[in-house]
Amino acid sequence: MDGYYAFMLIATAFVLMMTVPALALFYGGMSRSKSVLNMMMMSFVAAAIVGILYVAVGWSMGWSGDGTFFANPFDLFWLDGVTTDSYIGVMFQMTFAVITVALISGAVEGRMKFAAWVAFVPVFALLVYFPMAHMVFSCTDDSLICGRIGAQDYAGGTAVHINAGIAALVLVLLLGKRLGWPKDKMRPHNLTLTMLGAGLLWMGWYGFNVGSIVFSDESLADEGTLITQFISETGRTFGNTTLATMAAILGWLVIERIMHGKATSLGAASGIVAGLVAITPAAGAVNLSGAVAIGAIAGGLCAWAVSWKFKMGYDDSLDVVGVHLVGGIVGTVLIGVFSTSDGAGGVDGLLYGGGIDSLVDQVLGVLVAVVFVGVLTTIIGLAIKYTIGLRLDEDAEVEGIDFAAHGESAYDLHTSTTGGSRTGVLNTAPASPTSPTRNEGAQA
Repeated sequence: MDGYYAFMLIATAFVLMMTVPALALFYGGMSRSKSVLNMMMMSFVAAAIVGILYVAVGWSMGWSGDGTFFANPFDLFWLDGVTTDSYIGVMFQMTFAVITVALISGAVEGRMKFAAWVAFVPVFALLVYFPMAHMVFSCTDDSLICGRIGAQDYAGGTAVHINAGIAALVLVLLLGKRLGWPKDKMRPHNLTLTMLGAGLLWMGWYGFNVGSIVFSDESLADEGTLITQFISETGRTFGNTTLATMAAILGWLVIERIMHGKATSLGAASGIVAGLVAITPAAGAVNLSGAVAIGAIAGGLCAWAVSWKFKMGYDDSLDVVGVHLVGGIVGTVLIGVFSTSDGAGGVDGLLYGGGIDSLVDQVLGVLVAVVFVGVLTTIIGLAIKYTIGLRLDEDAEVEGIDFAAHGESAYDLHTSTTGGSRTGVLNTAPASPTSPTRNEGAQA
């Protein structure tokens, strides 16, 4: 077991890296130059707040016992009663909570008050993510999605990606459109950062998926069986994560080329994330050919889905809805088609003669996640909107949230010091080109 603990330490560090710095770089590069620091700060602050809150009550709400929606927040309050050798598992699950909340930030780039974000983060984690984690990952008989419904979700298609995607959609509807959108071309300011962030996300995602192994009672009782399951299951999840991502890159670029006439670097980076999102729930359930199919389908559908905001009029700045919500639904539902009985869930999907039952379970799991997250996020968002307010004032939005909220700018090419205060001039070089209709970019 010593080797397993070492493995989980590395996996946990990889998943934390997905938020800081990977997601911060990915989103930061797609942001406008006047909001890049704020975009990165939203990830850093989400990590700080959610991490502490998770140790206080999140682990207890998710893992301390039975409950349809959540367990008792105070059974393991501040990890009381949790042995120190179990802290690795706590920290691993904490990183999932951190990145789920941070993912939402990409949808509201440049127009949500920083104070409103700081207020939203702990309330969303407490009322939405911690219960979702219990329903999906803590598979007691009472827990709703994996227990009563029986839907499979290996590493977070519902709890992480559909959760973040629905929450993002609710917030952008409550906030309204950015000033000038969609007429003004609000392009990514630094695609190099975005490509770097996408590569780091891909690397970190091996911790996310491969580290999510759960051992059977038989394995825990016998060291030989334990090693066999570990090697078999981690090999499957590693291979599936890799192949699905590769297929999604190609799927995205093909659809992008058909729709817009060009295959872009932004499209490749977005395809990476779409594939990773889609394979997350299915990583342990499908074989390699199923992973390729899921990745290709997700890449193509997400590439198409990012154009929906222009047709439907919701301003999802960095395409959290188009990538995480759509990719999460695709991966979760297609488990019911491509899963095999030799996978982690032990269930044959529709394609392998298992009938429609698994597909129905997966769809029900998605519907529960959408309704639960949608209703609660709406309540949280409205409460903040009508108290401290959600949105920046117009002057601050025009000036840029980096300076308005933080007193800084990302690219101070010329500085002067007067009376201890610093003023900077933003880099106003032309923005990098992007696809004809994808003005802002895609997201992680």
